[in-house]
Amino acid sequence: MSGPAAPRPLASEADRERLVALLREHYAVGLFGLDELDRRVGLVLSAQFLDEAAAAVADLPGTAGAGTAGTGTAKPRRPRRRRGHAHADQPAAGWVPTNERFRDPSTSTIVRVWVDPADQSRHYVPEPES
Repeated sequence: MSGPAAPRPLASEADRERLVALLREHYAVGLFGLDELDRRVGLVLSAQFLDEAAAAVADLPGTAGAGTAGTGTAKPRRPRRRRGHAHADQPAAGWVPTNERFRDPSTSTIVRVWVDPADQSRHYVPEPES
């Protein structure tokens, strides 16, 4: 005889932010297009429960258990080598621009994210002023 089922954990804002960041990283390396990014982000933001939100990243490489970490249901994972990011004055040869832009909170400048295909590191380069 089994006991009562464990309650499903609610998706917190931190969970949603983490999952959206994962989606943006996969979009930045070209795993899927903007329409698919929008669709998946919509799923994450509208999900009430963590397992519903995690379903948006479940089929992506390196995201097994991404939505269930800390709930006791995920398998222990090997530590992943973290891909770095850095600020740069201009893009280096070979870097690939993404459509991802944001305002740097420390300088208030608009920066574009560039990816180095050699190691998938992300670099933030200020956009030229118009």
